[in-house]
Amino acid sequence: MTTEQILAEIAAVRSQIEVLREERACLSVSVTLPENDSPQAIAEAYRRYARENSQLVAELKGIDDAIAALEVQLMQKQAQLKQRQIQAKQLSLEEQLEEARKIAQVHAERMNELAAELATEIRSLKACADELSPLYWQVYYKPFITGFKTISVPYVRSDGDVWTIVNRIV
Repeated sequence: MTTEQILAEIAAVRSQIEVLREERACLSVSVTLPENDSPQAIAEAYRRYARENSQLVAELKGIDDAIAALEVQLMQKQAQLKQRQIQAKQLSLEEQLEEARKIAQVHAERMNELAAELATEIRSLKACADELSPLYWQVYYKPFITGFKTISVPYVRSDGDVWTIVNRIV
């Protein structure tokens, strides 16, 4: 059952409840209460009215029962609609999550590509430094470049659910 169908059913139930309430208002009971407002006198007045107008009272009771049953059905339909909306929201969240993961995957792949390029450039620079260092020492009495042992580049890896950014030493 779709959300639209549930909404249509809710509207139909509400409409029927309203019709029954209007009908009940037209059949209103007008009990003449005694001047003595004791609980026993009031109860006796309503009982006498019910005996004298049994068909009307039975019809009112039927309308009240129908309204009560329809209100229960209305609550069930509203709960069903709420559950449907929660499920739709969860699907929407899952779709958003999947879309965000795809975007993150693109960035992670690009980062790993750049890390590979950077590692290649660092290795090339180290090769140049290895060539130049002996001559540089002879001319300037100091090293050309230092710190190659601690150079690292970031790299993204995943175990399926969790992604980790690690530093790879070049």
